[in-house]
Amino acid sequence: METMDYRYLKAFLLTAEHSSFSKAAEILKIAQSAVSRQIKLLEETVGEELIIRSSKKVLLTAKGQQLYLAAKSFDRQSMDIFQKEDARPLKIGVLHGLLESWLTPVLSKFYKKYDRNIDIHISVQPLLRQDIEQGLFDVIFTTDNIQSEIVSSRQLFEERMVLISKKEVNKKKLHEKRWIVYGDGDFMYKLSETKSPQIIRVDSITTIVNLVKQDVGVAVVPDHVIKKNDNLIVTELPEFKASNIYMATLNYKTLPRYIDELFGVIKDLTDNAQNDR
Repeated sequence: METMDYRYLKAFLLTAEHSSFSKAAEILKIAQSAVSRQIKLLEETVGEELIIRSSKKVLLTAKGQQLYLAAKSFDRQSMDIFQKEDARPLKIGVLHGLLESWLTPVLSKFYKKYDRNIDIHISVQPLLRQDIEQGLFDVIFTTDNIQSEIVSSRQLFEERMVLISKKEVNKKKLHEKRWIVYGDGDFMYKLSETKSPQIIRVDSITTIVNLVKQDVGVAVVPDHVIKKNDNLIVTELPEFKASNIYMATLNYKTLPRYIDELFGVIKDLTDNAQNDR
């Protein structure tokens, strides 16, 4: 048997389903003779007669009946894949800090417009890139601008680091204040030549901001985590170069609807935030 030519399978499936060449031709919007020819070509590729032709009705051979049942099942399952797009969960990979400081409000806005299940996984930058290239995520949010044959990134916004405190502070005397840091690579260690003897380490941006609001200490955080009603002193830090936040997806020619919905919400929020500045 040669390799089956699947181009002609639809003509066979419709003819078998309706027991009619003319009905199949009507649905496919082609001539009846073209339907007959396609089925003949399909029979030639499989080396089997699939349909017994008569002037009164269409009869399937035993192999034709088996192929019809298999093709019908495949056709139904294939349609289900695309028709159930609304029901599939959106798989997101994100850096921990971005989830807390930025993505959570995005999801809140998203659910005011859409009803879609979402699976969120926190990971580190190298693994996020690896996993989206393997198709384990639909979208990732990262500071890594990935541009490859498989994945591409869209810049969402700039992230600038700022010093936050409850009261005015002297940047030259930061070591006299209690530091609230995210980890060993925190920007506080780069901002002050002298290390503070009092340090609170917590891997939660939300908690860091709340502790500063309670005047427990000072911290360096991304500017977008600060709200207008936080009543904090915010000091710009031009010594730190701004970094970009990216949304990375597989290289779709057109974003699938389940991703485009999320991107639309993000774009609206980003545009509004820029207008408020």
